[in-house]
Amino acid sequence: MPLAIIVMAAGKGTRMKSDQAKVLHKANGKTLIEHVIEKSKSLDPDSIVLIVGHQAEKVMEATLHHDVQWALQEPQLGTGHAVMQAEKHLGSFPGDIIILSGDAPLVSISTLNNLVKSHRRENAAATVLTASLDNPAGYGRIIRRNNSSTVSKIVEHKDASPEELAVREINAGMYVFKAATLFDALKKITNDNVQNEYYLTDVFSICFRNGEKVCAFQTADADEIKGINTVDQLREAEEILKQKK
Repeated sequence: MPLAIIVMAAGKGTRMKSDQAKVLHKANGKTLIEHVIEKSKSLDPDSIVLIVGHQAEKVMEATLHHDVQWALQEPQLGTGHAVMQAEKHLGSFPGDIIILSGDAPLVSISTLNNLVKSHRRENAAATVLTASLDNPAGYGRIIRRNNSSTVSKIVEHKDASPEELAVREINAGMYVFKAATLFDALKKITNDNVQNEYYLTDVFSICFRNGEKVCAFQTADADEIKGINTVDQLREAEEILKQKK
């Protein structure tokens, strides 16, 4: 089964308090985006597409030596809108697509491999990478069907009931989709929300409505899902990368 990877790398990263694009900050001598690209390559994908936006030319220049393609997101109208930009490269792709974040370099190759294996074993339309957190406040919760691998609902923190808030399994923001499922659902999401943005997570509502199977795969190491939004988080990621090395 062919595999492609989309890496989200368009964000500005204002909380880094730097003029530099967030994915170009370095951890242990490599840019964040390079960490993610190198792990992506280990999965031997047919194609890697970087979604670029803020400082697009600099991000493209920094990744020229990798076998990747670029898709420009301009203006930046949300995560769903970002993935829409990859359709020109992957719209007729016949396999599965992993979606990763360019500012989350801690996910392991073994976790990504097992995520894809689980997705295919379950013959899912979409699979969400998850983690269990002691303090899941602020994260979307994964509601499983009868404790199985099948997901019945993904609910944002602000919309969750008291019972749902007690769930510690959260959406890590990394996914695998059947390509046809992804691009079909992206055509149906809207920006009818406070931010006027297209959210990638709205794709799951389309899947549930269509009766398509959505599954979850939980990593045992919650550190793997950590994204980097601040300088302190960057330093923390460096320490974790050193330990794993």
